[in-house]
Amino acid sequence: MGSSLARLTTQVDSVPNHQVYGRVSSVLGMLVEVSGINELLSIGSECSIQTNSGKAVKCEVVGFNSTNAKVLPFGSLEGIGPGNTVELGNSSPSIFPDMSWLGRVVNGFGEPIDGKGPLAQGTKPYPFRNSPPPPNERNRVGGKIDLGVRGMNTFVTTCKGQRLGIFSGSGVGKSILLSMMAKNTAADVSVVGLIGERGREAKEFIEDDLGTEGMETSILVLATSDEPPLVRRQAAYLTMALSEFFRDNNKDVLCLMDSVTRFAMAQREISLSAGEPPATRGYTPNVFSELPKLLERAGPGREEQGSITGLFTVLVEGDDLNEPISDSVRGILDGHAVLDRSISERGRFPAINILKSISRTMPECNTSEQNIIVNKARKLISTYEDMAELIRLGAYKAGSDPYVDEAITYYQAIENFLSQSKMENTSLEVCYKQLAEILNLEYGTNINGKETEFPSEVV
Repeated sequence: MGSSLARLTTQVDSVPNHQVYGRVSSVLGMLVEVSGINELLSIGSECSIQTNSGKAVKCEVVGFNSTNAKVLPFGSLEGIGPGNTVELGNSSPSIFPDMSWLGRVVNGFGEPIDGKGPLAQGTKPYPFRNSPPPPNERNRVGGKIDLGVRGMNTFVTTCKGQRLGIFSGSGVGKSILLSMMAKNTAADVSVVGLIGERGREAKEFIEDDLGTEGMETSILVLATSDEPPLVRRQAAYLTMALSEFFRDNNKDVLCLMDSVTRFAMAQREISLSAGEPPATRGYTPNVFSELPKLLERAGPGREEQGSITGLFTVLVEGDDLNEPISDSVRGILDGHAVLDRSISERGRFPAINILKSISRTMPECNTSEQNIIVNKARKLISTYEDMAELIRLGAYKAGSDPYVDEAITYYQAIENFLSQSKMENTSLEVCYKQLAEILNLEYGTNINGKETEFPSEVV
């Protein structure tokens, strides 16, 4: 009763004591210009336009010119024309999340879309756009988190509170890898944001990947590819706002977002509509300023708070890892796993390219023994890949180079280790033990604390 009263008081206090209206002056494409209330609006403010049929269309202010405000709709512009009434809305849009939201599916506004009835409202507002804790007040990243995927656990080890990107072209398996980690990773709460993706994936994700037990500790935020750009961007902001709510309640949160690229594309559409000139490959400068504002919200919290471990997928356009969004996101996150089309074409899934993937918490998070195992495996893969063409053509003669001979001996076994079906789950310790057995190394006794050397000659 007390919490409901506090929430009601907060909402009543936010209601203005008078109402001001503007008018639609022009409509061009998806952009609407509003006159009469410029001085009362700011970037990010909400307003609603009354259509000729009496329906209210929520909009957001994205820019100004000398006389009018430029707004974009969260829905269809059907029925809107010059002279329609514009009503002021919230100048700082926010939600009131509650612990009872676990197990629910919501849209970009935090409204339920799973047919399970209305959501209980919390007492504290969480703005869609928020700032991360100050860097000097944040905790350090925690211990290793078990992702259940052998290639990720050993070669791209992730810590609690870390932000990791999954980079791949279309159809290489990033969504499947994300679903594997969603199912296998142990966390207090999982917040899943499907941003601009296929609508059919939502039910598959709930039933096949999370399951009934997993959904009890999860929230799914859904904005499909056919929704307006403002809704897609809002869904990404909501995903982070919900993660921050649970983090502030001392929960360790696993935040999964598929994908950051769709968020960037939505921001590009918004910026271009507002008149911002394109810069790199059609992306506006505003896109590159919004990316760190979104991604920096994940990470460790303050003292006595939980953490947000972020797993973000990035759709690499044209398989070019240096395209603008990939390059920018890679510089913001704390590591990246690269999925390679050539690996998937030869039938190894997940198609993680070990040599191009990196975790910025390694090797400090590992024991010296674990680093020896991982480093030796990396060297074997690198040596084999350098000579792969000659080996496949039969141009390499056995005995010519002891390093290459050893790489040939172990390569297929390492490939089999990296291959994993969607339903498999391998724990961290088992991963290191299996890899050590493949390399004929003892695991469980410190291997002299020194890096294993390759043989200088074949005996």
